[in-house]
Amino acid sequence: MSYLVHNCFKETVESFIACTGMKQPSDYLEDMEKRKRIYQFALEGNALKAIELTEQLATNLLEKNKDLHFDLLSLHFVELVCSRKCTEALEFAQMKLTPFGKEQKYVEKLEDFMALLAYEEPEKSPMFHLLSLEYRQHVAESLNRAILAHGNHPTYTAMERLIQQTTVVRQCLNQEHAKDGPPPFSLKDFLKS
Repeated sequence: MSYLVHNCFKETVESFIACTGMKQPSDYLEDMEKRKRIYQFALEGNALKAIELTEQLATNLLEKNKDLHFDLLSLHFVELVCSRKCTEALEFAQMKLTPFGKEQKYVEKLEDFMALLAYEEPEKSPMFHLLSLEYRQHVAESLNRAILAHGNHPTYTAMERLIQQTTVVRQCLNQEHAKDGPPPFSLKDFLKS
């Protein structure tokens, strides 16, 4: 259930609730559709719309989370570059991204984004990863987690936390196994129990 709610699968949540008879988590469902729209806009590269909707849903979130704000603005910059609107991209960078250059941690990132302008085909540049769906997905997922945290909801689903914990247990068991020989039980036995 937490996975479905976290990832905004509203219809599936409703079906799951109907089939299991579970109580409907109304507080999560209220903003689910809004989060889904924000996530989709970020994933599609329409970062300005994602920013606008985020500010409506979670006031001051981006003011408090400058890294996320920078990532969203950089998505818009990338979309302008990919659309071959280089003059507009430069103007946008001067207005919205330049203030981030005052902090050292953003300087290298800014240089990477600006390097995209030097290539006629940015997708063939050494910075091509900034144009990828994976990068947009990373930013969209970070935004979703930040919105959830802003609403005092868990930022990771129970399933994700379980997988993280299982990974840590597996690493510990492997380290112990390397030191002392085989453990008294296998990870498969652990996961079955």
